[in-house]
Order: sequence, then structure tokens, then C-alpha cells
Amino acid sequence: MSKRKICVVVTARPSYSRIKTALTAIKNHPKLELQLVIAGSALLGRYGNAVDFIEKDGFHIDEKVFMVLEGENPTAMAKTTGLGVMELATVFYNLKPDAVITIADRFETIATSIAAAYQNIPLVHIQGGEVTGNIDEKVRHANTKLADIHLVASEDAKKRVIKLGESPDYVINTGCPSIDLAKEIKEKPLLDFNPIEKYGGVGTSLEWKEKGYIVVMQHPVTTEYKAAKSDVIKTLHAVAELDIPTFWFWPNVDAGSDGTSSGIRQFREINKPQNIHFFKNMEPHDFLRLLVNSKCLIGNSSVGIRECSYLGVPVVNLGSRQNRRERGDNVLDVTYEKDTIKDAILAQINNKNITSSAIYGDGSSGEKIADVLAEIPLLFHKTITY
Repeated sequence: MSKRKICVVVTARPSYSRIKTALTAIKNHPKLELQLVIAGSALLGRYGNAVDFIEKDGFHIDEKVFMVLEGENPTAMAKTTGLGVMELATVFYNLKPDAVITIADRFETIATSIAAAYQNIPLVHIQGGEVTGNIDEKVRHANTKLADIHLVASEDAKKRVIKLGESPDYVINTGCPSIDLAKEIKEKPLLDFNPIEKYGGVGTSLEWKEKGYIVVMQHPVTTEYKAAKSDVIKTLHAVAELDIPTFWFWPNVDAGSDGTSSGIRQFREINKPQNIHFFKNMEPHDFLRLLVNSKCLIGNSSVGIRECSYLGVPVVNLGSRQNRRERGDNVLDVTYEKDTIKDAILAQINNKNITSSAIYGDGSSGEKIADVLAEIPLLFHKTITY
């Protein structure tokens, strides 16, 4: 019996950790064949060269799709997505997969969905049904309506996808593969490397071993992209004034990321903070080890909602990017005001009531996803259920 060819498209740095254990499970499954396409910012050095980590982990890459248009504004996002549709349509035509996987809600992921759905290729959407904010909210639910099979990460998300008119037989709660990685780290949490020695980065050497440290990951909000620079400068001032050793990660490629990046560069040049070291990227396991041993995560990344919830890491969530997303008791939501951010960081560092939560899975998602893909009937047509 021939194996089902499952084509997974990874378009950005965070998407890899969202799918890594599923890639391994698909690759190792006796009934499945993995086809891997790396595209978008996952191929670009200034966003951390995620492709290098993917290859280092032993995955064969079938195609690389260069599609990111310069500009980092809404028009560039739209044109990047258009280029993605054109390029991925050709990739799928050549690879002839039995099913295509699109991941979550990043703006460019809808290019995967359109290119597959328009060619009558069964489309599998990972992590549909969740609530966020900005353009991601629209893209996630648009992916859901284009998809035929929905492998969601929580019961709340499952209910929401069914409410969108999808057949309950094709909406399955597998949990999130990123929680599989978090479970591995929770069982072996030792920080056995020096982040600065291993990954370089920019900034002063920190006394993080003696004093402990915090982590910052702040992205622009695509519907508020003009405020990206002023927002990140407020966070920078708050973190610098606290004088706690800080590992700060570069933003994703989105409308406004040039504002976030220029705000960081400007602050670094003028203020020369002695407590902050900046990185582009880390291997997923190393990043989670860094998080689980930190005092707190600050920013607006979904890692604070997902992995940190499972790991029990305190989080200060800034602004509207994760608006209304289901979260554990580890998250404190605040606005972009310097003193408010400072107070929230200190409160979370001293918060003794944070517990671990399994909202987004129990650590076995990758295997569940592969098992579903091996057995579920593959369809490329559907009708709304109401």
C-alpha cells in the first residue's frame, strides 16, 4: 500500500516549534511520507534562519519558496501573500501531495490554503478556532473555511470551529505540538548552555547566572503597526530601568516590524542598556530551556499563552495582540505604559500562585496528528453544516 504524502509548509520562525514533533511523527509513521516546504521569513537571516535549525534537526527539505517582499507594511504583507500563492501553487503541482498542512494564523499562511484548496488538494489546518487579534484573527478563521480537516489545540477551539459550520467528524482536538516540546523540557529543565556563548547576539555580557534573568519577545500588531516603534520603546525603558539581566528576541516579519526593529536599534544606540542582550533566534528546545529557567516572559508572543502556561512561567502580556485568547493563571495583561509594565514585571516575578495548565495539550500532540492523518478520509469538498 502506498504511503500518504503529507506536505507541510513552514513559513516563519515560530511555526517550526508549532509543528516540529508532528513533522517527526509524520516522517516516522509507516503509512505516511513527509514532504516539507520551507517558505517566507523562515528562509531569511534577519529573522533567525529557521531553515538552518530545521536542516540541523535532520529534516529533508523538498522545496524552498522565497516570497517575502520588503516593506514590512500592510501592502508588503498583501503582496508577499500573493507571491506565496503563485509559488506554492507550482510547488504543490510538482509534489502532488495527498494532503497539505497549513499552520495557525500568520498572515502568509493563507497562501498555503489558497494554493492547495484551489487545486482540489485536501487541506489540513493546525490550530484553528482560537481567538487572537489583528490580521491573525481573520487569517486563522479564513484558513478554517478553506480547510477540510481541522486539528485543533483545545476544546474551546474545537467548539468554535464547529460553530463556524465545519463537520464535527473532521474537527479533532490533538493539542498543540509545541506543548510536546514543553513537556520534554519540563522533565529535563536544566539550562546546560550559555546563551551568549552559543548564539552570540548583540549587547553586553550579562551576570545572568548570579542574578537570574527575564526574557522579552515583543512583536508589532499588524492593525496597530504605526505604534510599533513607540510601543517597543516604552517596554525598553521599563526593562532598562529595572536593571534585571534580560534576553531580548527580535520580532517576526509583520507590518510594523521595521518600527519595532528601528526602535530597538535607536534605544540601543542612545541609551546603551547594560542589562539587555539581543538575539535573532534559538533552537526550539534551547529557547524553552531559557524560558523555564527565567523569572518572567514579557511581550506579546503566543509562547506566553501556550508553552509558558504549560511550563508555569510567569508572563506579562502587553497590549492587544493576544486579545481574548484562552490562557492560564500565569498571564498578567497590561497596556503599554512604562510604569505599568515595570510594576507588572515585579508582580509576576514575585507571584507564588502560578500553576501549570494543560489547556493546549498533554504533550502527545505530534503522534496524535500523525495517527489522524494516516487514517482519516481525505476530502477536498464540503458544505457548511447549517
